[in-house]
Amino acid sequence: MSLADNIEERAAKFAERYKAVYAELGKVIVGHGDILHGVLTCLFAGGHTLLEGVPGLGKTLLVKTLSEVLDLDFNRIQFTPDLMPADILGTNMIVEDANGRRGFEFQRGPIFTQICLADEINRATPKTQSALLEAMQEKRVSAGGTTYDLKRPFFVMATQNPIEQEGTYPLPEAQLDRFFFKLVVGYSNRKDLNEILHRTTTGAVFTPAKVMHGDEIREHQQLVREVILAPHVQDYIARLVLATHPEGEYAAPATNQSLRWGSSPRGAQTIALAAKVRALLGGRYNVSFDDIRRVYLPAMRHRVILNFEAEAENIDPDTILVEILKHVPEKVEEEKAA
Repeated sequence: MSLADNIEERAAKFAERYKAVYAELGKVIVGHGDILHGVLTCLFAGGHTLLEGVPGLGKTLLVKTLSEVLDLDFNRIQFTPDLMPADILGTNMIVEDANGRRGFEFQRGPIFTQICLADEINRATPKTQSALLEAMQEKRVSAGGTTYDLKRPFFVMATQNPIEQEGTYPLPEAQLDRFFFKLVVGYSNRKDLNEILHRTTTGAVFTPAKVMHGDEIREHQQLVREVILAPHVQDYIARLVLATHPEGEYAAPATNQSLRWGSSPRGAQTIALAAKVRALLGGRYNVSFDDIRRVYLPAMRHRVILNFEAEAENIDPDTILVEILKHVPEKVEEEKAA
């Protein structure tokens, strides 16, 4: 088998297995196709997901269903104002052995899993929220002077309610930047709402099957990184990120007018990896400009900060990002790119 045939076969297998996971999720989750694709993109790119939406839209159900479809360890952490970092990471406990001798032993917290649901993450204090930073970025936990590696793959899905502000602590920028995508869960349409009523009020039971294990997920994550990103396509990503920096060389008019801070390089990395997942799903082994545009909003909406004027006018970050997409051309002249 030639190298090209092998690549084509691996890409086809990825698309097939991806669709199998998507189909199992669809047995329980009605509608929200873009959200499902976003969550799976994060999973196969090796990132984490922040789900934002009003209560009752199925955010928690989605995470629990994903844990049932994937043969991975799963823990749920309900974030509350009195939750402490040790409640997440674990703590040293005094234990007694068979000979009656006592000593300290580290008792692992719920973060030691593979799929971690951080439910209502913005209800915990900043001190507790920060307990996730090292785990999300380096996939390890430091406690009592010792570092513990987390089992791979490791995937955090956090939920937050955007309407209740009393008793909540907005996620700081450093925490938000750890999330691969921010997905905004909207209301169901008429057709989907009728299907939800049918499924949940008639006694019908829909049980998804486990279709993928951890080793296979890691193989697919490695395949994603092997997808080709041509230099001119990569430069498009760079210019899209630079266009979010106010008063920068590539800043769009909407950027200078409405943004206080733009994206870090992590935003560019996110766009590149997410676009590679979309390319594989489309049966291609190279990233297109359209792949980039399709992942730009969820990758960037939590990585730009509005200025006072934009907040006062209630402008949504997505509105600014759409204007940036319109402003930045796919290609530039060779001398400008250099």
